[in-house]
Amino acid sequence: MSALITINEIYYLIGVILMLLVGMTLRDKGNPKRLTTALFWFLFGTVFLFSDLLVASLGKPLAYRIIGVVVILISLIAGCGLLSIGTYKQRSAEQRQASANQIGNWIFLPAVLIPIVTVLCTVLLKGVAIGGLYLLDQKQLTLAALCVGCICAILAGWKLTGGTPLHAVRESRRLLDAIGWASVLPQMLAMLGGVFVAAHTGKSVQDVVSLFVNPDSRFMLVVIYCVGMALFTMIMGNAFAAFPVLTAGIALPFLIVGHHADPAPLVTIGMLAGYCGTLMTPMGANYNIVPAALLELKDKYLVIKTQIPTALTLLAANILLMYFLVFR
Repeated sequence: MSALITINEIYYLIGVILMLLVGMTLRDKGNPKRLTTALFWFLFGTVFLFSDLLVASLGKPLAYRIIGVVVILISLIAGCGLLSIGTYKQRSAEQRQASANQIGNWIFLPAVLIPIVTVLCTVLLKGVAIGGLYLLDQKQLTLAALCVGCICAILAGWKLTGGTPLHAVRESRRLLDAIGWASVLPQMLAMLGGVFVAAHTGKSVQDVVSLFVNPDSRFMLVVIYCVGMALFTMIMGNAFAAFPVLTAGIALPFLIVGHHADPAPLVTIGMLAGYCGTLMTPMGANYNIVPAALLELKDKYLVIKTQIPTALTLLAANILLMYFLVFR
């Protein structure tokens, strides 16, 4: 059964917005690297807009190779420092203060609407159909609900500020310019996680651990699993991407099968250990690099440096919790 809002339509919407940003960037003569910056967002937008067309017309193998080339080009543009921040018309401090006084705490309404609408749509619209048509894509219900939440937030923002849809797109461009390459990092890292799983990296991890660690040493296995989760998360930027690799390579064969650990608390604490790595890596862009960019901090790694002591303390605590709580 089809849906009124599908994940493909959401991807198309993202692609259209990115193409509008490309046009604005090309018109911004104050941007010293406007051509390469526009090319970066154009390539990123084509992945959302034309992937289905490429697969349908060229077949999966060739389409995947073309998208792979696009990903490499995106990485090269970012890695060579060819992105730059554009120029924007900013209101005076007095105008911003007057607007803040007028709107007051209602300014937080759009941000609050996003999680509220997302949760409500996910819970209430599961399996809901009208005339044989689901309201939201049931296979990607949370993402579809998130899109609805974002649209509601934009509408609320227009009402509060008296802005226009074009103004929202301009502000999107300003934020993306401030964040830069870090905004595409989660998608890249998700693909990297898929590559690791397809390459059976977990089996390789299991073989390496078997060579250097005594399988009867429970504490060392716990330490390697927790520290490995943190380190893999630092490399991949996401504990969800590190989890299947380390769990298949260490937790399942050594701790669950070998030492009869309770799987539920074991993997839960393992994920928490991975989150400790998230606090210490620039690859966790959404948590560490993006806030520094939005706050315009002089040291873009200040968030990470501040979080390291907390992360190490929590990692040690997770090791002890796993060792003393999960074994029968």
